[in-house]
Amino acid sequence: MMLAWIAFLAGIVSIITAGLFLVIVLKEEVGTAKMKELSDAIFEGAMAFLNRQYRTLLPIVAIITIALFFVDPALFAHGAVGVNNLPKSALAVSFLVGAVSSAIAGYAGMLSTTKSNARTTHAARTSLGKALTVAFRGGAVMGLSVAGLALAGVSGLYILYENAVVINSFAFGASAVALFARIGGGIYTKAADVGADLVGKIEAGIPEDDPRNPAVIADNVGDNVGDTAGMGADLFESYAATSIAAMIIGNTILDFEGVIFPLLVGAVGIVAAIISTFFVRLNNDEGNPQSALNIGLWSTNVITAVGTYFVASYLFGDNALGIWLALLFGLVTNVAIGYLTELYTSYHKKSVKEIAEASLTGPATNIIKGLAVGFKSTAAPMLVIVLAIGGSYYVAQEIAAGLGIYGIAMAAMGMLSTAGMVVAIDSFGPVADNAGGIAEMAGLGPEVRKNTDKLDAVGNTTAAVAKGFAIGSAALTAMALFTAYAKSAELTSINLLDPMVVVGLFIGATVPFAVASRAMDAVSRAAFEMIEEVRRQFREIPGIMEGTAKPDYAKCVDISTKAAIKEMVAPGAMAIGTPLVVGFLLGPLALGATLAGATASGVLLAIFMSNAGGAWDNAKKYIETGVYGGKGTEAHAAAVIGDTVGDPFKDTAGPAMNPLIKVMGTISLIIAPIIAAMF
Repeated sequence: MMLAWIAFLAGIVSIITAGLFLVIVLKEEVGTAKMKELSDAIFEGAMAFLNRQYRTLLPIVAIITIALFFVDPALFAHGAVGVNNLPKSALAVSFLVGAVSSAIAGYAGMLSTTKSNARTTHAARTSLGKALTVAFRGGAVMGLSVAGLALAGVSGLYILYENAVVINSFAFGASAVALFARIGGGIYTKAADVGADLVGKIEAGIPEDDPRNPAVIADNVGDNVGDTAGMGADLFESYAATSIAAMIIGNTILDFEGVIFPLLVGAVGIVAAIISTFFVRLNNDEGNPQSALNIGLWSTNVITAVGTYFVASYLFGDNALGIWLALLFGLVTNVAIGYLTELYTSYHKKSVKEIAEASLTGPATNIIKGLAVGFKSTAAPMLVIVLAIGGSYYVAQEIAAGLGIYGIAMAAMGMLSTAGMVVAIDSFGPVADNAGGIAEMAGLGPEVRKNTDKLDAVGNTTAAVAKGFAIGSAALTAMALFTAYAKSAELTSINLLDPMVVVGLFIGATVPFAVASRAMDAVSRAAFEMIEEVRRQFREIPGIMEGTAKPDYAKCVDISTKAAIKEMVAPGAMAIGTPLVVGFLLGPLALGATLAGATASGVLLAIFMSNAGGAWDNAKKYIETGVYGGKGTEAHAAAVIGDTVGDPFKDTAGPAMNPLIKVMGTISLIIAPIIAAMF
């Protein structure tokens, strides 16, 4: 167990480092009284949403926790040492720790990013390099909190119970919170964004982040609840689920070495991320912030690759090379999917420029071209994922003497090991976005806005790349969970000629579409209410457009909050309920097919919606640089409409697919031994 303690301590060090970064950020100056007022409004709105979201989830978490108290852990122990000594509370405690840890990570990240925004704006008054440092450190709090809490939670529970299968309910707790956080955060942010864009930009003709827009504070709050809390919960869940699935597979194939290696991979990744945070800096204002962030990501990958090689050599002897190469497939997949995402979503690339050109003939052609780009963008990432699965299986099977299944799990673990840095870079995005909004609303000079715009442009790219990372990690995590499910349910094959298998396959493939539909509908309904409210304020409050009257920002924040809380429940219930209904009614084979169908269609939908939305967004930004006449033209209006359609694609329905397929996998893994005994 000494090695497990090393992983646990690495998680604690990550949490402590996150705390130190938060203290450093909070010591930075906030700026003018107006900047502080705006930052406080964003902070209060974000925290109000989180508080209401977790209060809504509390009864659900309580019911599941109580139910798990009545499930005998021995069903899941599979003959582990000390099985007779496992307390009856093991499953319930593991679930509760997972749910609470995910919530803590969300609060830590939200606190940091909402307190970093005005401080980044103030730093931008001094230099671009200073602003980058403050924004990145604010994001690093979330990244290191996610990785640290996940690793400490998994390794701590393993030390406590000495059974990987029993602690899978930790991943279920994380999954349940992540699903609701992803969907709720996505609905919140897009209701505000769509309302602000359609009425503010198109109808009123005022700039983005204009303080006269009543939805502007809700829009800035939404950046945090969607891209910080939502993404953090998503990758916290992936980290936990992948680690535990790899440990379960390792336990059946390699005994203790196979169980402990995923934890040590996580420890190496955390150390690599902490070291690499010190490489993210600019020496002068002429430097490229994107390059600085890339150095942090690349150094994390390289240090992780080197460190895990020595760990594998220590644990596995002759099998070390095959297992390490499988892990390397995950690290390479991380970089490859990031590149491909940028290829389809950056306005420096062909696809986005084609969407911008299509805007010249109106919104219809813009939307048609954006859909085409989204569909096209699924092929290459799926090929990368397929190569990662096939390649990791092959090297572990052939070089590591028949450990192919474990190799797939190691590819997933390799990809997730860099989550600390990836989430840090992703959370940098909303800090930079908010910093630009505060500079605009506080009326700061063009030099300040120039610096914040540079950071914001980089943040848009990092957000798209992080979404690609989340999708790729979800696919590999789902594969690891599926393999672990097959082991627990004692399945050796799934026969497509079996009618019940085909039924399960089609049910699974349908679920992502049903959840995406509910998410899109939710945004549409909430956005309608937001649009009507913004129009009402422009109409009924004299002096808003002249700047002599203050809009009612709180009303718009409340609309987004209520809509997100109300609408997130049904999709979550669908994700949790489907595996239970299929498993207990149709059996383990049908449930296995359901997981396969949900994973295939869910991953494809996620890539399609994420990339199409990102491409529409950057096509609009490309026109705003002055191409095709720039702002105020018919082409720009068409691009704004395309971006508005793409908003719920990339920030609500698309991201919901990641926790959806993982929560279905973790629930299936929990009930696998029970339904295997029933059928």
